[in-house]
Amino acid sequence: MSRCFATRPEQPQKCAYGLYAEQLSGTAFTAPRVHNKRTWLYRIRPSVMHSRFEPTPQGNLSHNWDEWHPDPNQMRWHPFAIPDPAFASVDFVEGLSTVCGAGDCRSRSGVASHIYACNASMGDKCFYNSDGDFLIVPQQGTLTIHTEFGRMAVAPNEICVIQQGMRFSVAITEPSRGYILEIFSGHFVLPDLGPIGANGLANPRDFLTPKAWYEDRLCDYTVISKYQGKLFAAKQDHSPFDVVAWHGNYCPYKYDLDNFMVINAVAFDHADPSIFTVLTCQSNKPGVAVADFVIFPPRWSVQEHTFRPPYYHRNCMSEFMGLIKGRYEAKEEGFQAGGATLHSIMTPHGPDAACFEKASSDELKPQHIADGTMAFMFESSFSMALTKWGSLTCQKVDKKYNECWEPLQKHFKPS
Repeated sequence: MSRCFATRPEQPQKCAYGLYAEQLSGTAFTAPRVHNKRTWLYRIRPSVMHSRFEPTPQGNLSHNWDEWHPDPNQMRWHPFAIPDPAFASVDFVEGLSTVCGAGDCRSRSGVASHIYACNASMGDKCFYNSDGDFLIVPQQGTLTIHTEFGRMAVAPNEICVIQQGMRFSVAITEPSRGYILEIFSGHFVLPDLGPIGANGLANPRDFLTPKAWYEDRLCDYTVISKYQGKLFAAKQDHSPFDVVAWHGNYCPYKYDLDNFMVINAVAFDHADPSIFTVLTCQSNKPGVAVADFVIFPPRWSVQEHTFRPPYYHRNCMSEFMGLIKGRYEAKEEGFQAGGATLHSIMTPHGPDAACFEKASSDELKPQHIADGTMAFMFESSFSMALTKWGSLTCQKVDKKYNECWEPLQKHFKPS
């Protein structure tokens, strides 16, 4: 991930072109080399040149997991509303709303699931997250993301990761909506493949990083910091995107979900949905994730003597699902693009009655399923709590979700 003119030492007495050297560290200095993440930025002005940070409104962004009562019910949300530009101009940061989460960003342990819905570009405003990493999943509208490392265009069916501390600004050309998984501990990595072998799932070569791009512009600029779950604003008289060159292994990146190499069962039964993991953030307990980002892409289904849709189950993990496009096979009618579901720890869930009846009598011939569809899951070992906005204020909760299982019939025949 090198994007820089050659320089030795990394912090010369006088940088080429009169630049400043600045290091951005994503891990402790003493982290093992294989895990150590840092990047050198060579910039026109150091990032320290700004006014004092002062509290600024944060809208529906919250890390208060006690503001609403615990609710173990299966939850489903209709597509989240995009603000009408006729009533208000709302940019990416102003359009952040927290649905659920757990843990504490101060102790660097936990996760949060957010929605963004915006109708305006950020203009002369940027954002950075001191609390953790953002995995951004656009559902409607392409995001043009300016970062200190360069620019990325991230369209629906692509994702990007903006890691802790990286400044970025989002520009749009149409009203936009999407999902965000935030992790407070560690960083996202590719899952180990184990018995799968050397190839499969998401391949490292398909992850793209920005090429250095800079602007040397004087302006009235606002820097928004997310710190301990609160937002703060500072002013500076120049663009923060004045990094002329950079090199290192700590940077933003994007990925096209169509590049995912699907692994699947080809005889009978299901392989666990972990085979669809794109990125993971592991906890200190082996094999247990702080969060996994899992997708359900188009694929062939060929199992014999098998109920092919997702089976009914209860799980020791929290499962927050979203739909980027298409129709999810287990709930084709109620689960809509731009909406979401939350199945909490040990809360039962599975296909609706219509899906069960159809799949129980289908001819088991090879089928290409999920055509034109991309669903995903934020899965976490944390027991995620709903925010007041997620449960009440957003007014998108499907209060009849549980009714999709009511028509299930008793088929038991003891003899």
